Amino acid sequence: MPNTSFVRDTSKIKTLVGIRARLILLALILVVPMMFDRVRLLEESRQQQIKIASNELTELARHTADAQREIILTVQAVLKSSAFIYGSARTPERACEMLRASMRSDLPWIRSISVVDDSGTISCSTSDRVVGINLADREYVIRARNAKNFIVSDYIFSRAANLPTLMTALPISNSLAGAHAVMIAAIDLKWISELMSRRTQRQGLSALLVDTNGTVLAASRLEDEQMIGKPLLEQKLLTAVTNHEDSNATDSGSLLFHSEEGKKEITFARVDGTRARMIVSINESEMLGSIDRSIHTAYMQLGLLVLFALLGGWLAGERLIIRPISIITNLADRVGQGDLSSPESDIRLPPEFQPLATAFGRMATQLRERERELVATNDRLRVMASVDMISGLANRRGLQSRLEFEWKKAEQTGGPVSLVMIDVDHFKLFNDTYGHLEGDKCLRQVGEALAAIAGEVAGFAARYGGEEFCLLLPRTDGIAAMEIGERVRAAVEALNVPHSTSTFQRVTVSAGMAAVAPGQASSVQDLIEAADAALYVAKHRGRNNVVAHALIRSDEKPLSLAS
Repeated sequence: MPNTSFVRDTSKIKTLVGIRARLILLALILVVPMMFDRVRLLEESRQQQIKIASNELTELARHTADAQREIILTVQAVLKSSAFIYGSARTPERACEMLRASMRSDLPWIRSISVVDDSGTISCSTSDRVVGINLADREYVIRARNAKNFIVSDYIFSRAANLPTLMTALPISNSLAGAHAVMIAAIDLKWISELMSRRTQRQGLSALLVDTNGTVLAASRLEDEQMIGKPLLEQKLLTAVTNHEDSNATDSGSLLFHSEEGKKEITFARVDGTRARMIVSINESEMLGSIDRSIHTAYMQLGLLVLFALLGGWLAGERLIIRPISIITNLADRVGQGDLSSPESDIRLPPEFQPLATAFGRMATQLRERERELVATNDRLRVMASVDMISGLANRRGLQSRLEFEWKKAEQTGGPVSLVMIDVDHFKLFNDTYGHLEGDKCLRQVGEALAAIAGEVAGFAARYGGEEFCLLLPRTDGIAAMEIGERVRAAVEALNVPHSTSTFQRVTVSAGMAAVAPGQASSVQDLIEAADAALYVAKHRGRNNVVAHALIRSDEKPLSLAS
């Protein structure tokens, strides 16, 4: 019996040791190759970092130039729209009020929009502190007047704030400010710093925008922002860049520069249309320091993981393997289901699994940031998508949004809502006769007349589509709306735009009006259909007239009858 017991106990020990030995061997087989592969990848990454950073420098200069072009195109459209708004007013005071009210909050890089009169003095601006400043000697003002076209300046320091600024100018024809008035917009260069900051987040990578004299205009790193407006600290760097440009007859290139901080690889390029330079530097010691530390850490982790594998075989697999994997799996499921809260703060994991949890946390943070950026971008696009670029009025989408808003408001107050739908008579014949360019010009003139009346009666003007326009009149009954519709018809006729194929020998409009309290119609669509039906009758009666519409509600559904 003692011998049998001894054999049984020995067998149990061998079985137990064998399982743990196999667990240790399996752990070593799984872990060691992965760690060696990680070390290999880190070694390869070290060799590729400078090459990748150099490519990023080129991308930075390209993206900066592309972003500048996009912003300038946006500012050009804003100036045209602002010039239209300013010119549609009857008095300089009213024009200035409308200009201030039109300042768009979704374009933060526009510091101010101003009107420079014939004497070169700012007579009106969205920023009160610049009113009265004389810009007659500014090169971009002179160029805009001479060229009679949209002009972009070089980077300059504004007289009002003494901040680096990019100025744009657009002459205003027939302006209240004078025959040679110019509308200008000041573009804040903070957007360049923000762009460079997003593009140069790699350790050891920094970027500066400097003018011809070496004055810093923008910086990618927070610690360098105090240099903005001041001369470049390393003037030798500017000299080296200038000498490289002169000797190679190029506006861009790369060179090695030895500074007090160590050896740096410098890439520079001129910003298109300006005399400014983008100078990007790579500090090898900073960049490679983190990689060297990662390699050292990887070797240490390799040793620790081997030791852990030896000890882990003697521990319970449930606690050290299955439970952490289960936690990580639940963490992944949370992120996959849209839970983007910081997941690593409320869990406890062994140190070997903690980097994975931290990675999930960083991923969740990045997803939150991207979600916020997407919402902001959609908001900006939503505003831009509500404006008709030909007439300068709101488009159909913008009208629908405003109409629904005023409808809900009228439901609360019980007040009337009127809608005037306007159609340019025989517009297809006008396009066929005079061409699409003249057709667009005609639509702009009609839009200007409509916008002027809308501004006087507190209405909302929009281009509904094609040659159709709408004038929304909140808190306006049918009698008043008919009078306003007649004003619109008369104003367009008074434009005296020639139309040889029209019965009236000039451009005219037909208008249909519908006025209703929200309780008399089931929806906004009823009001639109009523105004459209009235417009149809107006065109059927010979055009160049205004027809009112009545809405009659039965027990079953709303009925529309043209009068």
